Amino acid sequence: MEKDLLDLLGQHLVWRIGRAEEEDVLVVRVGLASATPRFRELPRLLNVPDTEVARLFKEGRVRVEWVEG
Repeated sequence: MEKDLLDLLGQHLVWRIGRAEEEDVLVVRVGLASATPRFRELPRLLNVPDTEVARLFKEGRVRVEWVEG
């Protein structure tokens, strides 16, 4: 049941993953597709290579942000 719900919800989500400009933190921003314009108003996230993503995740330097529309 939970997997079905996640699959259904996943079709309506958008996300952005990157490193915070002034922090050594991996930021995962997620929100409903209707919140897409709001993503542009938030502080910029820097692109990071997979090795950097893995390092930050391993070190527990991850922040998940829900973006409201």
